[in-house]
Formats: sequence, C-alpha cells, structure tokens
Amino acid sequence: MQGAFIVLVLLGITSGEALHLIHLPATSHVAENAPPATLVHTFSVNLSVSLSPVIPGFPMVINPRPFTEAFRVNRLSATTFEVVTTGKEQLDFETGPKAFDLQIYVKDDVGVTDVQVLTVQVTDVNEPPQFQGSLAQGLNLYITERTNPGFIYQVEAFDPEDTSRNIPLRYFLISPSKNFRMSANGTLFSTTELDFEAGHKSFHLLVGVRDSRDLEASTALQVTIVNINDEIPLFTSPRRVYSIPEEAPLGTMVANITAVDPDDEGFPGHLLYSIATTSSYFMVDQLTGTIQVAQRLDRDAGELRQNPIISLEVLVKDRPSGGQENRMQITFIVEDINDNPATCRKRTFSIMLPERAANGTLLLDLNKFCFDDDSEAPNNKFNFTTPSGAGSSRRFSQRPAGSGRIVLIGDLDYENPSNLAAGNKYSVMIQVQDVAPPYYKKSIYISILTRPENEFPLIFERSSYMFDVPETRPARTQVGQVRATDRDFPQRPVVYSISRGGASLQYPNIFWINPKTGELQLITKADHETTPVYILTVEATNGEDRSSVTVTVNIVGENDEKPICTPNFYFMSIPVDLKVGTNIQNFKLTCTDLDSSPRSFRYSIGSGNINNHFAFSPNAGSNITRLLLASRFDYSILDTVRDYKLLVYVTDDNLLSGRTKAKALVETGTVTLSVKVIPHPVTTITTPRPRITYQIRRENIFSPSAWYVPFIITLGSIVLVGLLGSLMVLLAKAVYRHCSSMTRKDKKPLTKTRSTKSTKREAMVESIQMNSVFDGEAVDPVTGEIYEFNSKTGARKWKGPLTQLPSWPEPSTQPRGTAGEASVPKHTGK
Repeated sequence: MQGAFIVLVLLGITSGEALHLIHLPATSHVAENAPPATLVHTFSVNLSVSLSPVIPGFPMVINPRPFTEAFRVNRLSATTFEVVTTGKEQLDFETGPKAFDLQIYVKDDVGVTDVQVLTVQVTDVNEPPQFQGSLAQGLNLYITERTNPGFIYQVEAFDPEDTSRNIPLRYFLISPSKNFRMSANGTLFSTTELDFEAGHKSFHLLVGVRDSRDLEASTALQVTIVNINDEIPLFTSPRRVYSIPEEAPLGTMVANITAVDPDDEGFPGHLLYSIATTSSYFMVDQLTGTIQVAQRLDRDAGELRQNPIISLEVLVKDRPSGGQENRMQITFIVEDINDNPATCRKRTFSIMLPERAANGTLLLDLNKFCFDDDSEAPNNKFNFTTPSGAGSSRRFSQRPAGSGRIVLIGDLDYENPSNLAAGNKYSVMIQVQDVAPPYYKKSIYISILTRPENEFPLIFERSSYMFDVPETRPARTQVGQVRATDRDFPQRPVVYSISRGGASLQYPNIFWINPKTGELQLITKADHETTPVYILTVEATNGEDRSSVTVTVNIVGENDEKPICTPNFYFMSIPVDLKVGTNIQNFKLTCTDLDSSPRSFRYSIGSGNINNHFAFSPNAGSNITRLLLASRFDYSILDTVRDYKLLVYVTDDNLLSGRTKAKALVETGTVTLSVKVIPHPVTTITTPRPRITYQIRRENIFSPSAWYVPFIITLGSIVLVGLLGSLMVLLAKAVYRHCSSMTRKDKKPLTKTRSTKSTKREAMVESIQMNSVFDGEAVDPVTGEIYEFNSKTGARKWKGPLTQLPSWPEPSTQPRGTAGEASVPKHTGK
C-alpha cells in the first residue's frame, strides 16, 4: 500500500501540471455510529492549466489506513466533492479504530494526478447499554416444569463506553411478575414452582438495564415452561463441509440438515432448526433444516475475498417437549468462478512520439491500467492480443508477446513517403482477454501521432546567386529568383527579405523581393555608370530556421547616355572668301560619353548646312573634331543666306556594323553653331595731299552666348552714358551741319576713278578713325532692345531713335547698295 501511494505521488509530481486538491490535507471528525451519507469533509479540485475535467469516478479513496469501506467520495459539482460515510461498516469508538488516514486520489482526462491525505477521527458518543447476541433481539427461556424456585437466567449487558466492564449496571424488570424477580446484578429468579400442566407454559418478561448516566436499554425474555425431556436431538446428516460456487442465486439450497429426537417416541413433537452463529449469507428452514442462500456470495469482494470459508453452527431443539438441543458445526467453501472480465480504467489512449524515437521505445504499459477482479487464478489472469489497426503494421508490437507492453519497432520518420501516406497518424487496436473460460474480451484503442522535429536546416538552392539586368530595364523588371527549401515536413511557408545591400545615393532601395516567392525585382531603373554591381544579402526564414545568401546583381551597361560636347553652342563669323579646308576660327568640338568610347563618335550636320558649305574633320572615330569650310560661298548664283544655324548631330554608333545598328541602342547628342558670313567691306579713297588709303574691314564675331560679359560692363557705364547723353546730342547736330555744308560745295560726285576730296572731307575721315566702328547688331535678351557692338573692342551702344543719325546724301552715282556698304559715315555712331 505504501509503495502504491509513493508511485501515485511521483506521478503527480512529474506531471508538471497545476492540478491539485484544495482543502487537503486536512483532519475531520465524525461521530461513532454515524448513519450512512453523513458528511465528513468537503474539498475541491483546482484544475490544471489545460482545464481538463476530472475523470468520472475520481476523486476516490485509496489505501485507507487502517483498511475500511466506511467512506466514499461524492461529486457535488465539476470541482467540488465531499467525503461521506457509506454505512458498510459501523464506526465504533470503543471497539474499532479511532482514526483513519484516507488517501484522496484525483486524476483528470489528460493523466494529471494529485494525492492528498484526509485524517478522519471518530469521536465518542455516550451510548446506552447493550444486550449481546440473541439477547439483544429477545430471548426465549425454557424452564423445566416443577423446577424449584430460584435462579433462572443471568442477564448480561455491557456499556460501550466501558470496555473493561468495571462500571456496574443496574437491571430491573419493566413488567413486574409475581412469578419472577430480577436482582440488581441481572439475575432472574423464579419465585414459585412452575407447573407446565397448571397452565404456566410461558411468560413474557421485559428486562431493563440502566447505566450510570441513566441511559436505558431493554430486551424481552420469553420464559417457556417445557415438559421434561432428558434426551437431546441427534443429527443424522453425515456431511460437514460443502463447496458452493460464488454468485449462486438467492434461495439456492446448499445443504439439508436432518436430526431426530429420541424423546419423540414418548413425547411426540417437532424439531426446530436454527443457526446459532451470526451469518447473513444463509438461512435455515426451522422445520425442514434446509439451508439456503440468503445474500449474494461475491467471492471477489468484501470479506469473502479475504476468507472464502463460512462456518455455521446449526442448533436443533426438540419441540414441544423436552427442551433438549444439539449443535453441529458445518462449513461452506465459496469457490471462485470467472465471472469478471478483465477491465481497464482507460480504454482509449492518445500518444505523441517524436519522429526520431528509437526502436524499442516503450509507448504504453497496459498492465498499469487493466485488472481482473476475480480473486483466484486462473480466473484473474489475462493477456493481450497482437496489435492491429490502420498503419500499425511493422511499426508497433508487444514485447514480450501478450504482455501489454507496446513498443516501437518501425520507422516514424515524418518525411518517409510511406509515413506521409499514412498522415503520420496510426491507430492501434488491442484486446485484453481472460485466460480462462469463457474468455471475456474487451478492446483498447490507441492513437499514435508523430511529432515532427527540426532535422534539416533551411538552405538556399545555391550557395550564391548572380543575376544580370540591363540598366535600361524599367521598374518592376524581374531580376531573378532565389529559393530556399527545408526538407522537414510539414512544410512551413518561407518568407524572404533583403537584409543588406541594394542602396544607391539617389534611392535607399533599388530592389524589392517578393516575400512569398523570392522573386527579385527592380524598384527603379538602375544606372550602370553610377553603380555597376550590387551585392545583396537575402534572408529566408520559416519560423524555425533562418538562412541567408549573397546575391550579386550585375547592372549590364547599355548605350543609354547621349554624347555631351563642349561647347554646346557657339557663334562664329567668317569672311566670304575664306579658303576651303580652313578650320573656321580654329573651332574645336570636344565630346564625351559615359558609356561609349571616343572612337564611337560620328558627326553629321543636320539642318542649316545649306549647299553643304561646312563639314567636320574627322567626321567619325574621335571625340575631338573641327569645323571646316567644305566649299566656297557664291552669292552671285547659289548662295543667298549669310547667317547659318547649324544643327550638329553627334552619334555614338561609329563602331557598330550596319546590321548591329538596327538592333543596338544608339544615342545622339546635338550642338548648335551659328556662322555669319561677312562680305568684302573694302573701300579705297585717294587724296592729293597726303594720298592716304583707308581700308575698313568689318568682321562680325559676335557670339550670343557671350553677351553678358560686355553687358555687365555696360550696366556700370549707364550712369556715364546718361551724363554724356546731352554732349552726344550736341556733337551729332554739329557734325550734321558740317557735313551738310560740305556736301553742297562738292558738286561733283565720286567717280570710279576715285577723284580727290576737299580738305574738309579729309578731316571728316580722320574724325571717323577716332570713333568706334560698330560692325554688328544684337538684341538684348533682358530688355529686348537692339544694340550695336564692335566685334574687336567690345564697345556697345543702344540703337534708338535719339542716337540714329540721318542718312547721308550719296556722294556719287554708284549703286546705292554698294556705296552704302563701303561708306564709313553709314556706320558711324556715338
């Protein structure tokens, strides 16, 4: 018993759950002789974390010390219980144990247990005196007729509180009789001689007894006067021992006791049979002596399990005369039969095993759950059949056979295809069977689940990845795909992420990875010239494992950059008679391309190259080229344009073949050049004294892109121009008057023979040399006003109504256009 208690306590400790009994251990009291269902103690159960309910039939009382069946546990609710008396055993303070240690054992449906001790102490209650044996039920006294007055019977009772019987009791007759007297010590006396024939056949007396606390008890005495009978009855039954099977039906005759009375010859009468000893299992027919079963004979429970032998003392008396009796001891042996099948406290089991459990692992020992209530072998012996069930073949067995020890003999690898087909779940059915007829059977069902273990790491299909993506691909272009796998089942979803890399100066992230598929995409266009290679660290996780891999993304360079040339805009002026092949103003075009070599450039002139006067040398294969005059200007027949706006195309396809050019990417840059052709402005004037020839050549080299340099100087001179404005007006008027008078005196115009001019004319020419020659015009981009400038000195002046001089009269008969072009005063200004 103590060992079983230790095992149960260890099971409760190792369960690791929070199931435990509340209000236990404890000590309770119960009064002796308490009736059945008397409340002894109330307690409750604190369920475990899983809230698994208490198994029906639990809590229970186990291993009471001393052993008793006087208590049981009643369920009040799912978690509240009470201990009450059963009434199967009388709780006697004086004769029985005064305290019981009851082990309260509880168990929920997941196997979590707890054991606590309830100590029940029996309290003493003052009880009235008691008559023992048959005296307690009333006693029949037989007195032979003509017996002398005197002692008849000594009545004895005892006080339950006085086990030593040292406290005197007081006896008395409740119903006084003139024929009898009762002494204080319980002696019954007859006061007269009793005559059977005189009608004194029987007397009914009530005897009382009183203890020191005035508690009373009574019993009845039936005093029967019998005829004189000096012979005792004789038993004629030779058999003394009887064997009977347990569970014999009530009323079954198990023995027939017979006797004869020798006095019957002289004193006719009948014999009376009775059982002298106290026994509730049998009853005897008083007239026939037949003994029958009066109570269920269960060999497997109660006192019969401990001692199957029942001894009876049969008493026979002769009646109606004599009063003689005889006794005989008979013995009944209750034999065990196989009437109880093997029973298991639990018939369904659910077991979870790790997939790497070793062969020979003990899964379940059914002997701990199964038992047979039969008391003797072989009726209480049983074994277990071979396991069977879906998926259990060659995976589970008993070792040894029939022992009920279920062990693993096969492979539970979660990734095994055959195990996958079974769903890694197996059902085992086994039967517990008696070894004796009628071979009762009961089935037990075991469900075995495989718990997967993390055996394999999460790994990528490659140790590293390398992808190439052209730099011209747009956003959302798929770069490549990574994939990580885990050979463990069940498969867990893998989540991908970029843990490091993939940033640029302009964008914090260049790439995006689909967390479910591992597909790597561009977030924006990549630039090979900025970052040609990205090294990413891609991480994958499935909730259990984590792995990373290096992904190298090469940004493949493509021809997506246009050539850039300096200068991008330029203004040039050239004389009309510039020699063919001359590098115009030593102009040089220098070009660069981030994704093309210097040899890939090709130069061409698009719009503006009228009559193809201009060309580049070299026109391909170099990043530096010069602008050349390719053909002469002929304004007499072909040419009419003097201001050329050349749109130059710089293409980076020089190294590509014709077939490749149709497929490859080609980028073209543009340069704008302004070229102004200046005609011959030469005019020769001869004078007699001194003969001086002045040749004024105008060359317009104004570049619109450089207007702001003199403009800044002009802004600083605005104040000075304002102060000198009035002087300029006066000077213009004086010149006008002087020139008008000279024109009127010179009546002969200039001829082609270049005749001499007057002295005043020469003075005018000399004054022109002192003034700035403005040989070009331009529009101010800020104000929109027109100003004139000197292409050599940079001098400028606004061209407005106040500063423009009136037209000079023609000095000769030459054509107006030619004279105007060669006339110095035409271009004189302030």
